Amino acid sequence: MATVTVRGLDDSVRDRLRVRAAQHGRSMEQEIRETLAAAVADPGEDVGPGLGTLLRERFAGLDVDLALPRRDEPAVYVDFDE
Repeated sequence: MATVTVRGLDDSVRDRLRVRAAQHGRSMEQEIRETLAAAVADPGEDVGPGLGTLLRERFAGLDVDLALPRRDEPAVYVDFDE
């Protein structure tokens, strides 16, 4: 593993990294690693199947017949003030 030293980093950038790390529940060092990895990731990199594919595979064996609403009727809006 390589070690990188960053000099001249604005205090505001460091502070924002610290906040992001806390929001993600990890150390600031891990947050920096994740941020750098995401910044240089290849957009064409295979990240696995998408959500739609995973859902289709998960529920493909179920035989469920759902009653779909008619499409020729206008939408009915709910009035929560009543």
